[in-house]
Amino acid sequence: MSLWKQILILVVLGGLGYGGYMGYLDYAAAGQPAPQAERGSRPALVEVAEAEVRSLRRTVEAVGTTRARQSIDIVPEASGQVTELAIEPGVRVEQGAVLVRLDDSIARADLEEAEARLTERERSVQRLRSLLATNAVAAATLDDAVARLAEARAQADRARRQLEERTIRAPFAGVVGLAEIDRGARVEAGMIITRLDDLSEVEVEFALPETLFSQVVPGKTIRATGAAFPGKVFEGQVEALDSRIDPVSRSFRTRAVIPNPDNLLPGGMFLSLEITLDEAEAIVVPEEALVFQAAETYVFVVEDGVARRVSVVTGQRRDGMVAITEGIAAGSTVITRGLHRVRDGGAVQILSPTAGAPQAALQGRART
Repeated sequence: MSLWKQILILVVLGGLGYGGYMGYLDYAAAGQPAPQAERGSRPALVEVAEAEVRSLRRTVEAVGTTRARQSIDIVPEASGQVTELAIEPGVRVEQGAVLVRLDDSIARADLEEAEARLTERERSVQRLRSLLATNAVAAATLDDAVARLAEARAQADRARRQLEERTIRAPFAGVVGLAEIDRGARVEAGMIITRLDDLSEVEVEFALPETLFSQVVPGKTIRATGAAFPGKVFEGQVEALDSRIDPVSRSFRTRAVIPNPDNLLPGGMFLSLEITLDEAEAIVVPEEALVFQAAETYVFVVEDGVARRVSVVTGQRRDGMVAITEGIAAGSTVITRGLHRVRDGGAVQILSPTAGAPQAALQGRART
């Protein structure tokens, strides 16, 4: 085959290939959807929320352990055998209630002896004074009798006090703990018999960082929760602050008081605390409504079916909501979902939060 024939065949094949390629492009173009400009003209489907006013609390968390308002160990001041034990664990007793009695037979005898001696010496002094009036006795004799009378009074007071020590009473109203002895046992002075706690209020001591020293003052509200009472919140107030900051931990001790009229909280219980530093009303929106771009924070506000980009200044965040200090007013409708399809000035269509369908469509079905 000559060279010219080969060139002619190559030209024909090339023309056929080019024609087939162009035909394929025309066919593919015929099957494509509407142009981008037409698609972009459709409103973006979004979900919205309303900016509302809420009371926001600025808080700090801590942990602490409860302690009874008053708590003592009940111990005898004298030794002896227990003849009466009036201790019921967990029961509240009033101030002055008898808890324990020790054998007091010897103490009573000592008191009777001391009182008899006191009576005899009082009469002796009276006789000597009568005799001194007639100069029948010397003044020194009367002085000696008066001194012995004072000694007898002191012995009687001592015997009376020793008898009182045989009965152990509650020094204040409170709840008694478990008894460490049994009736009939012999106890020694200083031995722990039981414990008495005043649980009408409980104290909680905890530590806070030094950065909060000027913000925490007596009277601030606290909320406490414990694992033993799921779902229950105990409220109280800060009572006092330590005057020093620990140089190692850089924290200071704080003490709060929680009312406990039902004696639910025992001493020694671990509590989680939330201390309210301040509380104020603010305009809030869901956190997902915020868009961050470089150093700017903004939201999209829906006005007459159109999205408007608005720069905002944010504040405190709590429970999925964020405070807006500048930028929008209460009642503004902000876009929370579908933000990637929204453009400033673009049309939007709000989805129903319940059915996930456009509100316009739902309203149209309701009218029919």
